[in-house]
Amino acid sequence: MRTAALVAAGSLLLTTPAPASPSTSASEARGTAVAAARAASEGIDFGPCTEEQELPPTVECGTLSVPLDYARPDGKRIRLTVSRSRATGKDPATGRAVPRQGSLVNNPGGPGVSGMYFPMLGVVPGWKRLAAAYDLVGYAPRGVGRSAPLSCTDPATFHQGPAPAPTHPTAAVKRERAARAAVYARGCAERAGDALQHYTSPNNARDLDVLRAALGETRLTFLGSSYGTYVGALYATLFPSHVRRMVFDSAVNPAPERIWYRNGLARSAAFEDRWADFRAWAARHHAVYGLGDTARKVGDSYDVVRERLAREPAGGKVGPAQLHASMLKAAYYDDHWPQRAHALSAYLKGDPAPLVEQAEEQPEAAAEAENTRAVYLAVQCNDAPWPTDFAVWDRDNTRLARRAPFGTWDNVWTNLPCASWPAPRQRPLDVRAGAGELPPTLILAAERDAATPYDGALELHRRLAGAALVTERDAGSHGLAGGANACVNAHLTAYLLEGRVPGRRASCAPHPAPAPRA
Repeated sequence: MRTAALVAAGSLLLTTPAPASPSTSASEARGTAVAAARAASEGIDFGPCTEEQELPPTVECGTLSVPLDYARPDGKRIRLTVSRSRATGKDPATGRAVPRQGSLVNNPGGPGVSGMYFPMLGVVPGWKRLAAAYDLVGYAPRGVGRSAPLSCTDPATFHQGPAPAPTHPTAAVKRERAARAAVYARGCAERAGDALQHYTSPNNARDLDVLRAALGETRLTFLGSSYGTYVGALYATLFPSHVRRMVFDSAVNPAPERIWYRNGLARSAAFEDRWADFRAWAARHHAVYGLGDTARKVGDSYDVVRERLAREPAGGKVGPAQLHASMLKAAYYDDHWPQRAHALSAYLKGDPAPLVEQAEEQPEAAAEAENTRAVYLAVQCNDAPWPTDFAVWDRDNTRLARRAPFGTWDNVWTNLPCASWPAPRQRPLDVRAGAGELPPTLILAAERDAATPYDGALELHRRLAGAALVTERDAGSHGLAGGANACVNAHLTAYLLEGRVPGRRASCAPHPAPAPRA
């Protein structure tokens, strides 16, 4: 496929020193068992959520104590926040009693994203059958939100107003961004100290096992989305006998050599394809938006908007970088397409208000945004080797940007602190499960997903014996569980409620493209 070819074209020469240690060890395995036994004894004291957590009364909250370092389970501990809505016990269609099946734990992805809001899905029609049988459990992973929060800079300086976003940056821009990335990496070390090295994906998987025990479950039922699928894949590898049912929704490619630099190249290539999907859709609706009757013309209209914003930011708040961040959401979710197309159309007609509304940075959200970025970088930079020589990044991404300019350099700037990361790097775990080692698991994937390209689902499917792969054909929205595709949701519900999988492979027709709105 085109994405794979683009990634292969950028031969990766890692210049990092050898990782300090494997990503898992016997001492950490023993430490996890100690922590899980302690959690099973202590449980979680759930009660009303605080006002700051902004959760409805139907959701209860508590905290879970886990070791900062699993090799030293009796050393420093951190507390993770946990949320839960109890199983209703009633079928939403008939009102009949439904047997409780335990807890369904969710990790929504990131790294750096909180799952505390997951229990609220229990009132959504598409989730009510699951909410009848399961307690819906969310949590904020280590570093996120109120769970031993991580920060690398003063959040007040995180959003710095309108900024450029060149698709082919000059040497001067590259030097400036490399220096800025190094400063951010140093800030992570200065603020977190020795604790920084313990924010890793394997530790997220270990935390998940401690949470399982604290919930009183002998085996885990888990729904991981995006990065959450990698946490689930590590869990399945480290704790196969603890898995009951596991859903991998929009799977990260878990191959050790892809964690994380090569996966970043694959994402940049895939976002170009998804950006083309948006432009083709807008072109089909030229009569509504007036952006051009071909994908190329829609791209030209977008470039006009970028150039104007570079000269004069919209409302003094939205420059090319803010525009790109807003449009990136359209590459994740096609239900954003009508709003984004309308904002571009209105701006070109002299009304910047919709664009400003969609793209401006919110000062009140700066702390959360900086926390998300800090955790994202800590986990991914710690997990695996990265190139330390910017020449490697420059070579690979300059080559890639010739054919995939939409998101390539933005992706570089996001990840570049890993080039000068001060904490030890680990060797990624070889995700794998042989025949009979796991119960059946379920993988959900869209063929044109950009955030987690489809080859990741194929690789995970190959590595987990007994896994079933459900593919949404010719579609690219990120995160399928409970979404717009009834066929995908039927497979999800059958699996979680009955343990039923559709053989090794199944496919679903794409959900309808969004309708244009004037």
